[in-house]
Amino acid sequence: MKKRATGQTAFADLALATLGGPRTNALLDTLAAAVPWDKLVRLVVALPEYARYIEDPSRPGERPIDPLVMLRATMLQKWFNLSDPQVEEQLKDRISFRRFVGLSQADRTPDETTFVVFRRRLREAGLDQQIFDVVLKHIDAQGLLVKNGTIVDATIIGQSRGRKTGEKDEDGNDLTTRDAEAGFTQKHGTKYHGYKMHTATDTSGVITRVLVSPANDHDSKHVEPLIKDERRAVFADSAYSDQERRERLEKRGVLPAIIYKRNRGQAELSEWQKRFNRLVSKVRAIGEHPYAWMKRLMNFTACRYRGLRRNAYDFVMTAAAYNLRKSASLSAAR
Repeated sequence: MKKRATGQTAFADLALATLGGPRTNALLDTLAAAVPWDKLVRLVVALPEYARYIEDPSRPGERPIDPLVMLRATMLQKWFNLSDPQVEEQLKDRISFRRFVGLSQADRTPDETTFVVFRRRLREAGLDQQIFDVVLKHIDAQGLLVKNGTIVDATIIGQSRGRKTGEKDEDGNDLTTRDAEAGFTQKHGTKYHGYKMHTATDTSGVITRVLVSPANDHDSKHVEPLIKDERRAVFADSAYSDQERRERLEKRGVLPAIIYKRNRGQAELSEWQKRFNRLVSKVRAIGEHPYAWMKRLMNFTACRYRGLRRNAYDFVMTAAAYNLRKSASLSAAR
Protein backbone atom coordinates (compact mmCIF):
# COMPACT_ATOMS: atom_id res chain seq x y z
CA MET A 1 0.00 0.00 0.00
CA LYS A 2 1.18 3.49 -0.73
CA LYS A 3 2.45 5.43 2.22
CA ARG A 4 3.92 8.92 2.29
CA ALA A 5 5.89 9.74 -0.81
CA THR A 6 9.20 10.41 0.97
CA GLY A 7 8.78 8.78 4.38
CA GLN A 8 10.36 11.93 5.87
CA THR A 9 9.09 15.30 7.01
CA ALA A 10 9.72 17.74 4.20
CA PHE A 11 10.77 21.37 4.70
CA ALA A 12 7.37 22.45 3.33
CA ASP A 13 5.61 20.43 6.05
CA LEU A 14 7.67 22.13 8.77
CA ALA A 15 6.98 25.55 7.27
CA LEU A 16 3.22 24.88 7.17
CA ALA A 17 2.97 23.05 10.50
CA THR A 18 1.45 25.99 12.36
CA LEU A 19 -0.78 27.20 9.52
CA GLY A 20 -4.46 26.50 8.95
CA GLY A 21 -7.60 27.82 10.57
CA PRO A 22 -7.34 27.35 14.36
CA ARG A 23 -11.01 26.46 14.75
CA THR A 24 -10.90 23.89 11.97
CA ASN A 25 -7.65 22.45 13.31
CA ALA A 26 -9.12 22.17 16.81
CA LEU A 27 -12.28 20.49 15.47
CA LEU A 28 -10.31 18.03 13.36
CA ASP A 29 -8.01 17.18 16.27
CA THR A 30 -11.06 16.48 18.44
CA LEU A 31 -12.72 14.34 15.78
CA ALA A 32 -9.51 12.45 15.00
CA ALA A 33 -9.22 11.47 18.66
CA ALA A 34 -12.82 10.19 18.66
CA VAL A 35 -12.32 7.67 15.84
CA PRO A 36 -11.02 4.10 16.35
CA TRP A 37 -8.85 4.33 13.23
CA ASP A 38 -6.90 1.12 13.85
CA LYS A 39 -10.08 -0.97 14.01
CA LEU A 40 -11.48 0.64 10.86
CA VAL A 41 -8.24 0.13 8.96
CA ARG A 42 -8.26 -3.58 9.87
CA LEU A 43 -11.63 -3.91 8.15
CA VAL A 44 -10.30 -2.36 4.95
CA VAL A 45 -6.95 -4.14 4.71
CA ALA A 46 -8.81 -7.47 4.88
CA LEU A 47 -10.27 -6.70 1.44
CA PRO A 48 -8.59 -8.67 -1.39
CA GLU A 49 -7.36 -5.48 -3.08
CA TYR A 50 -5.28 -4.70 0.01
CA ALA A 51 -4.61 -8.18 1.42
CA ARG A 52 -2.79 -9.38 -1.72
CA TYR A 53 -0.09 -6.72 -1.26
CA ILE A 54 0.26 -7.45 2.45
CA GLU A 55 0.72 -11.16 1.74
CA ASP A 56 3.18 -10.47 -1.10
CA PRO A 57 4.87 -7.03 -0.84
CA SER A 58 6.82 -7.75 -4.04
CA ARG A 59 3.64 -8.25 -6.04
CA PRO A 60 3.75 -6.15 -9.23
CA GLY A 61 1.13 -3.57 -10.04
CA GLU A 62 -0.19 -0.26 -8.77
CA ARG A 63 -0.68 -0.39 -5.01
CA PRO A 64 -3.79 1.12 -3.45
CA ILE A 65 -3.37 4.28 -1.40
CA ASP A 66 -2.93 3.87 2.36
CA PRO A 67 -6.41 2.92 3.70
CA LEU A 68 -5.97 5.24 6.68
CA VAL A 69 -5.65 8.19 4.29
CA MET A 70 -8.76 7.06 2.42
CA LEU A 71 -10.81 6.49 5.58
CA ARG A 72 -9.87 9.88 6.99
CA ALA A 73 -10.79 11.51 3.67
CA THR A 74 -14.09 9.60 3.67
CA MET A 75 -14.95 11.02 7.10
CA LEU A 76 -14.05 14.50 5.89
CA GLN A 77 -16.52 14.00 3.05
CA LYS A 78 -19.28 13.20 5.53
CA TRP A 79 -18.51 15.85 8.12
CA PHE A 80 -18.15 18.64 5.54
CA ASN A 81 -20.55 17.37 2.82
CA LEU A 82 -17.91 17.06 0.09
CA SER A 83 -18.38 15.35 -3.25
CA ASP A 84 -15.52 13.34 -4.75
CA PRO A 85 -14.25 16.27 -6.88
CA GLN A 86 -14.64 18.61 -3.90
CA VAL A 87 -12.63 16.45 -1.49
CA GLU A 88 -9.85 16.15 -4.08
CA GLU A 89 -9.84 19.92 -4.48
CA GLN A 90 -9.95 20.58 -0.73
CA LEU A 91 -7.06 18.18 -0.07
CA LYS A 92 -5.01 20.13 -2.60
CA ASP A 93 -6.08 23.50 -1.23
CA ARG A 94 -6.58 23.23 2.56
CA ILE A 95 -3.59 22.69 4.82
CA SER A 96 -5.73 21.49 7.72
CA PHE A 97 -7.48 18.84 5.62
CA ARG A 98 -4.22 17.59 4.15
CA ARG A 99 -2.67 17.34 7.59
CA PHE A 100 -5.74 15.54 8.95
CA VAL A 101 -5.65 12.74 6.38
CA GLY A 102 -1.87 12.30 6.78
CA LEU A 103 -0.58 13.61 3.46
CA SER A 104 2.69 15.52 3.28
CA GLN A 105 3.12 18.31 0.76
CA ALA A 106 5.15 15.88 -1.37
CA ASP A 107 2.49 13.14 -1.40
CA ARG A 108 0.19 12.66 -4.35
CA THR A 109 -3.39 13.65 -3.66
CA PRO A 110 -5.96 10.92 -4.37
CA ASP A 111 -8.10 11.94 -7.32
CA GLU A 112 -11.88 11.71 -7.51
CA THR A 113 -11.75 8.37 -9.33
CA THR A 114 -9.78 6.91 -6.42
CA PHE A 115 -12.59 7.88 -4.05
CA VAL A 116 -15.19 6.34 -6.37
CA VAL A 117 -13.28 3.04 -6.46
CA PHE A 118 -12.67 3.05 -2.71
CA ARG A 119 -16.36 3.63 -1.97
CA ARG A 120 -17.38 0.86 -4.38
CA ARG A 121 -15.03 -1.60 -2.68
CA LEU A 122 -16.42 -0.79 0.75
CA ARG A 123 -20.01 -0.91 -0.48
CA GLU A 124 -19.66 -4.22 -2.30
CA ALA A 125 -18.00 -5.78 0.76
CA GLY A 126 -20.75 -4.48 3.05
CA LEU A 127 -18.22 -2.55 5.12
CA ASP A 128 -20.61 0.35 5.69
CA GLN A 129 -22.53 -1.64 8.29
CA GLN A 130 -19.34 -3.06 9.78
CA ILE A 131 -17.85 0.42 10.09
CA PHE A 132 -21.05 1.63 11.73
CA ASP A 133 -20.94 -1.29 14.20
CA VAL A 134 -17.27 -0.70 15.08
CA VAL A 135 -17.96 2.98 15.73
CA LEU A 136 -20.98 2.15 17.91
CA LYS A 137 -19.03 -0.42 19.96
CA HIS A 138 -16.24 2.15 20.43
CA ILE A 139 -18.75 4.70 21.72
CA ASP A 140 -20.34 2.10 24.01
CA ALA A 141 -16.92 1.12 25.41
CA GLN A 142 -16.45 4.75 26.48
CA GLY A 143 -19.68 4.57 28.49
CA LEU A 144 -21.42 7.18 26.35
CA LEU A 145 -24.60 5.18 25.67
CA VAL A 146 -27.33 5.73 28.25
CA LYS A 147 -29.38 2.61 27.38
CA ASN A 148 -32.62 3.79 28.97
CA GLY A 149 -34.67 2.88 25.91
CA THR A 150 -34.79 3.13 22.13
CA ILE A 151 -36.28 6.03 20.20
CA VAL A 152 -37.48 5.20 16.69
CA ASP A 153 -38.09 7.73 13.97
CA ALA A 154 -37.69 8.28 10.23
CA THR A 155 -36.83 11.13 7.90
CA ILE A 156 -37.11 11.66 4.15
CA ILE A 157 -34.00 12.42 2.10
CA GLY A 158 -34.97 13.86 -1.27
CA GLN A 159 -33.86 12.50 -4.62
CA SER A 160 -33.91 14.27 -7.98
CA ARG A 161 -37.13 13.61 -9.88
CA GLY A 162 -35.16 13.30 -13.09
CA ARG A 163 -36.00 14.70 -16.47
CA LYS A 164 -37.53 13.43 -19.67
CA THR A 165 -35.00 11.98 -22.10
CA GLY A 166 -37.10 12.67 -25.18
CA GLU A 167 -37.42 8.95 -25.84
CA LYS A 168 -40.30 6.55 -25.23
CA ASP A 169 -40.54 2.96 -24.09
CA GLU A 170 -42.22 0.18 -26.05
CA ASP A 171 -45.61 1.19 -24.59
CA GLY A 172 -45.22 4.80 -25.69
CA ASN A 173 -44.49 6.18 -22.21
CA ASP A 174 -41.93 8.94 -21.78
CA LEU A 175 -38.56 7.72 -20.53
CA THR A 176 -36.95 9.73 -17.74
CA THR A 177 -33.70 9.76 -15.76
CA ARG A 178 -35.69 9.31 -12.53
CA ASP A 179 -34.29 6.89 -9.96
CA ALA A 180 -36.64 3.92 -10.34
CA GLU A 181 -35.89 2.60 -6.83
CA ALA A 182 -36.80 5.83 -5.05
CA GLY A 183 -40.39 6.40 -3.97
CA PHE A 184 -42.96 9.18 -3.89
CA THR A 185 -44.77 10.18 -0.71
CA GLN A 186 -46.67 13.10 0.76
CA LYS A 187 -46.22 14.71 4.16
CA HIS A 188 -48.21 17.65 5.52
CA GLY A 189 -49.47 18.37 2.01
CA THR A 190 -45.99 18.42 0.44
CA LYS A 191 -44.93 15.80 -2.10
CA TYR A 192 -41.50 14.18 -1.80
CA HIS A 193 -39.45 11.83 -3.95
CA GLY A 194 -36.52 9.93 -2.52
CA TYR A 195 -35.62 7.55 0.25
CA LYS A 196 -36.45 7.24 3.91
CA MET A 197 -33.90 6.84 6.69
CA HIS A 198 -35.26 4.82 9.62
CA THR A 199 -33.25 5.03 12.84
CA ALA A 200 -33.11 3.70 16.36
CA THR A 201 -31.55 6.22 18.72
CA ASP A 202 -30.27 5.84 22.25
CA THR A 203 -31.54 8.39 24.78
CA SER A 204 -28.06 9.92 24.63
CA GLY A 205 -28.74 10.92 21.01
CA VAL A 206 -26.47 8.29 19.44
CA ILE A 207 -27.89 6.35 16.49
CA THR A 208 -27.81 2.62 17.22
CA ARG A 209 -29.43 1.22 14.05
CA VAL A 210 -30.14 2.43 10.52
CA LEU A 211 -32.45 1.07 7.83
CA VAL A 212 -33.13 2.62 4.43
CA SER A 213 -36.21 2.26 2.25
CA PRO A 214 -38.02 4.05 -0.58
CA ALA A 215 -39.80 7.15 0.72
CA ASN A 216 -43.24 5.65 0.17
CA ASP A 217 -42.71 2.91 2.78
CA HIS A 218 -44.67 3.66 5.95
CA ASP A 219 -42.53 4.40 9.00
CA SER A 220 -43.98 1.48 10.96
CA LYS A 221 -43.08 -1.06 8.26
CA HIS A 222 -39.44 -1.13 9.38
CA VAL A 223 -39.78 -0.63 13.13
CA GLU A 224 -39.41 -4.25 14.29
CA PRO A 225 -35.74 -4.71 13.24
CA LEU A 226 -34.96 -1.41 14.97
CA ILE A 227 -36.36 -2.48 18.36
CA LYS A 228 -35.82 -6.24 18.39
CA ASP A 229 -33.09 -6.11 21.06
CA GLU A 230 -34.66 -3.42 23.27
CA ARG A 231 -35.46 -4.60 26.80
CA ARG A 232 -36.58 -1.42 28.56
CA ALA A 233 -38.69 1.03 26.57
CA VAL A 234 -39.55 2.06 23.02
CA PHE A 235 -40.32 5.73 22.38
CA ALA A 236 -42.10 6.64 19.14
CA ASP A 237 -44.57 9.07 17.60
CA SER A 238 -48.14 8.25 16.62
CA ALA A 239 -47.08 6.83 13.24
CA TYR A 240 -46.03 3.72 15.15
CA SER A 241 -49.19 3.55 17.26
CA ASP A 242 -50.60 0.05 17.02
CA GLN A 243 -52.37 -1.93 19.74
CA GLU A 244 -50.81 -5.23 18.72
CA ARG A 245 -47.34 -3.66 18.84
CA ARG A 246 -48.02 -2.30 22.31
CA GLU A 247 -49.13 -5.73 23.49
CA ARG A 248 -46.09 -7.46 21.98
CA LEU A 249 -43.77 -5.03 23.73
CA GLU A 250 -45.55 -5.43 27.04
CA LYS A 251 -45.24 -9.24 26.80
CA ARG A 252 -41.48 -8.74 26.43
CA GLY A 253 -41.46 -6.51 29.51
CA VAL A 254 -40.79 -3.43 27.38
CA LEU A 255 -42.59 -0.14 28.04
CA PRO A 256 -44.49 0.86 24.86
CA ALA A 257 -43.90 4.62 25.14
CA ILE A 258 -45.66 5.34 21.86
CA ILE A 259 -47.69 8.49 21.30
CA TYR A 260 -51.43 7.76 21.36
CA LYS A 261 -53.63 8.95 18.52
CA ARG A 262 -57.42 9.15 18.44
CA ASN A 263 -59.17 5.96 17.49
CA ARG A 264 -62.00 6.00 14.98
CA GLY A 265 -65.03 7.51 16.65
CA GLN A 266 -63.00 9.01 19.51
CA ALA A 267 -63.69 12.75 19.75
CA GLU A 268 -60.50 13.50 21.65
CA LEU A 269 -57.82 11.79 23.70
CA SER A 270 -58.50 11.13 27.36
CA GLU A 271 -56.69 13.25 29.94
CA TRP A 272 -54.33 10.43 30.89
CA GLN A 273 -53.46 9.87 27.22
CA LYS A 274 -52.68 13.57 26.84
CA ARG A 275 -50.42 13.50 29.89
CA PHE A 276 -48.77 10.31 28.66
CA ASN A 277 -48.14 11.87 25.25
CA ARG A 278 -46.55 14.96 26.79
CA LEU A 279 -44.16 12.83 28.84
CA VAL A 280 -43.24 10.65 25.87
CA SER A 281 -42.73 13.66 23.58
CA LYS A 282 -39.93 15.01 25.79
CA VAL A 283 -37.92 11.84 25.29
CA ARG A 284 -39.02 11.14 21.74
CA ALA A 285 -37.70 14.53 20.63
CA ILE A 286 -34.16 13.28 21.25
CA GLY A 287 -34.64 10.96 18.27
CA GLU A 288 -35.06 13.98 16.01
CA HIS A 289 -31.77 15.58 17.11
CA PRO A 290 -29.58 13.39 14.85
CA TYR A 291 -31.62 14.41 11.79
CA ALA A 292 -31.33 18.08 12.68
CA TRP A 293 -27.60 17.71 13.26
CA MET A 294 -26.96 15.80 10.03
CA LYS A 295 -29.08 18.15 7.93
CA ARG A 296 -27.85 21.42 9.40
CA LEU A 297 -24.23 20.76 10.37
CA MET A 298 -23.42 18.10 7.77
CA ASN A 299 -25.83 19.36 5.06
CA PHE A 300 -27.28 15.89 4.59
CA THR A 301 -30.37 17.08 2.75
CA ALA A 302 -30.37 15.26 -0.60
CA CYS A 303 -29.39 11.93 -2.09
CA ARG A 304 -26.05 11.87 -3.87
CA TYR A 305 -26.51 8.57 -5.68
CA ARG A 306 -29.00 6.53 -7.65
CA GLY A 307 -30.36 3.25 -6.35
CA LEU A 308 -31.29 1.89 -2.95
CA ARG A 309 -27.99 0.14 -2.16
CA ARG A 310 -25.78 3.09 -3.06
CA ASN A 311 -27.89 5.44 -0.97
CA ALA A 312 -28.13 2.94 1.89
CA TYR A 313 -24.32 2.86 1.99
CA ASP A 314 -24.25 6.66 2.04
CA PHE A 315 -26.91 6.91 4.78
CA VAL A 316 -25.17 4.38 7.04
CA MET A 317 -21.76 6.03 6.61
CA THR A 318 -23.33 9.42 7.32
CA ALA A 319 -24.87 8.03 10.51
CA ALA A 320 -21.46 6.64 11.56
CA ALA A 321 -19.84 10.03 10.93
CA TYR A 322 -22.62 11.73 12.91
CA ASN A 323 -22.11 9.31 15.81
CA LEU A 324 -18.41 10.19 15.92
CA ARG A 325 -19.19 13.91 16.10
CA LYS A 326 -21.84 13.25 18.73
CA SER A 327 -19.47 11.12 20.80
CA ALA A 328 -16.89 13.92 20.77
CA SER A 329 -19.59 16.30 22.03
CA LEU A 330 -20.72 13.86 24.74
CA SER A 331 -17.13 13.32 25.88
CA ALA A 332 -16.52 17.06 26.11
CA ALA A 333 -19.69 17.50 28.20
CA ARG A 334 -18.59 15.02 30.86
